[in-house]
Amino acid sequence: MGELTDFDPDAPITNGRLFGMPQSRADSNVVVIPVPFDATASYGTGSAQAPTAIRDASAQLDLYDMRFGEIWRCGIFMEEEPEDIAALSSRTRDLAAPIIEAGGPSKKDADAIRQIDEAGERVRSHVRSRVAAVLTEDRFPILLGGEHSVSLGAIEAAAAAGPLGILQVDAHADLREAYEGFRYSHASVMHNAVTLFPDVISLSAIGLRDISRSEYDFLATHQDVCAFQADHTIGSGLAEGANISDIMREAIQRLPDRVYLTVDIDGLDSSLCPSTGTPVPGGLTWREFDHLIWMLSASGKAVVGADLVEVVPGPTEWDANVGARVLYKLCALAKG
Repeated sequence: MGELTDFDPDAPITNGRLFGMPQSRADSNVVVIPVPFDATASYGTGSAQAPTAIRDASAQLDLYDMRFGEIWRCGIFMEEEPEDIAALSSRTRDLAAPIIEAGGPSKKDADAIRQIDEAGERVRSHVRSRVAAVLTEDRFPILLGGEHSVSLGAIEAAAAAGPLGILQVDAHADLREAYEGFRYSHASVMHNAVTLFPDVISLSAIGLRDISRSEYDFLATHQDVCAFQADHTIGSGLAEGANISDIMREAIQRLPDRVYLTVDIDGLDSSLCPSTGTPVPGGLTWREFDHLIWMLSASGKAVVGADLVEVVPGPTEWDANVGARVLYKLCALAKG
């Protein structure tokens, strides 16, 4: 990748680009792919606005990371937001909103459900092609949602190259076969990844705090694939003398050599993401999340891609500010 010769990382960021990075795509190792789609959000909405808000908030960051150093040197390029996906999100949300309000579809909603599922398939195809293109260029893709359903196409692209493990930071299992009638619901993304892609051979999640009975039963019958470190088990382990490194190491070590990291912002403590669509008390502290990224980077696993989803810009810039900091940490996972 091209070497930056006239970039001052300590200067104020005024160019309107993500983290102020001046590089072209050709000179960047990390390519951030924005996906402004949140049509199936079942509680709070607004994550479709996250890519723009996070890009704008990134101007506030200092670019020397206390853990990883000069992350910016890897080169970070953010693609343009796809206007067609943003428009699709808006149109599809109009179809989904009355179904969500009613608690699910009735017979009269059959055509709307068909259109919503077709929109989900279109987003999956769009994301798959964008991530595949970045992987073909031997760069590191980071998907920036949007709701969690957008991750499916990225996981599909990463799994196309061989056996893949998913490390999931999330308050929710996202293992429902469908939710509110939507095949591509944000609450179904991990179920779809595990059942649709044979090369997804392991799913390890940290931060689980909300789960349905059907998801619990799915876990019980897929223990060979799925393992979750829930908040109460983490808390019990720490109370009994375990340390957070051991807990995180166990979650990472059960994964195969190739790993995809998906970060739903609600996996963090809710004080860090108060506006997210489905907030849950508890979650990883900032220090714990930072340590998890460090543990993953030092694990020897080949991290082939990542995403950040479910950031909802709030009345202040706090949610986007935290989102920008999470995104910058994810950039540290790119190979040198």
